[in-house]
Amino acid sequence: MLMTHPTRCIVVGAPVQDGAGRLGCDMGPSAFRTAGLQQALQGLGFQVEDWGNLVPRPALDLSHPNPVIKNLPAIAAWTMAIEDAAFRASAHGMPIFLGGDHAVSAGSITGMSRRAAAEGRPLFVLWLDSHPDFHTLDSTTSGHLHGVPMAYATGRPGFTPYFPEVVHPVDPRHVCMMGIRSVDPAERAALRETGMTIHDMRAIDEHGVATLLDQFLRRVAEAGGRLHVSLDVDFLDPEIAPGVGTTVPGGATFREAHLIMEMLCDSGLVGSLDLVELNPFLDERGRTALLLVDLVASLMGRRVLDRPTQSFQTIPG
Repeated sequence: MLMTHPTRCIVVGAPVQDGAGRLGCDMGPSAFRTAGLQQALQGLGFQVEDWGNLVPRPALDLSHPNPVIKNLPAIAAWTMAIEDAAFRASAHGMPIFLGGDHAVSAGSITGMSRRAAAEGRPLFVLWLDSHPDFHTLDSTTSGHLHGVPMAYATGRPGFTPYFPEVVHPVDPRHVCMMGIRSVDPAERAALRETGMTIHDMRAIDEHGVATLLDQFLRRVAEAGGRLHVSLDVDFLDPEIAPGVGTTVPGGATFREAHLIMEMLCDSGLVGSLDLVELNPFLDERGRTALLLVDLVASLMGRRVLDRPTQSFQTIPG
């Protein structure tokens, strides 16, 4: 079953930085807008509604026995707000969530799983990241809660009563992680039990992104699934995307990233998207934000040969 892209995109800013280890991700939504995301989408024929930036729900007084956990009340409050916004936005078009750190996905994925359940369909997730973010509140040793959203969204134990209850957890067998190259021991042990599809950078080097992604997209299509894509800046090699606080060498190249986006476009399966972990304070004159907007344009239908020709001014000499 192939879907076609909706004609309307709903842009939702989620300026979350409480889950990361350094400040700056809260500027991400503004950087994506400044880099021309809305104009790129409109140029491809989409109607764009910008819902502005979300604000978190009122924070509850929460504490956890794990003493290293940081900003638990704030992340729980953000998760509630983003989950509700994801469910609402997905009734009107294709939600595009502008992060913010990857804690955004705790809300976006659970909101989309709620939408998929309302449609009587399974939710699949393509996780493009150097990290699996599969810690629980008990297992995290850094305490940074941008490392827990996938564990939370797939129903791992230990999040209740701190986070909202996940009514429709994502089946781990419906998750494909690509680009993984930094995994903590506790995450590695937990992932072995899940049946999740995980392609680290060695698998990409050996088999190529096209073969690996095609296998996953066929499964999504055969199941009639709704597909959510979560794109972390550190999926990309820091040589081409320096604007992130969690750089890990050896990431996806410019062409690998565009090929993934072009294949996703061809599939017609993508129903929602996260853009996370952009830290403009660490970027080089907007280079990373512009690249991410370029990748979104590929996802939404623009091909390399269709890219507008850059104009150059003659410099008097």
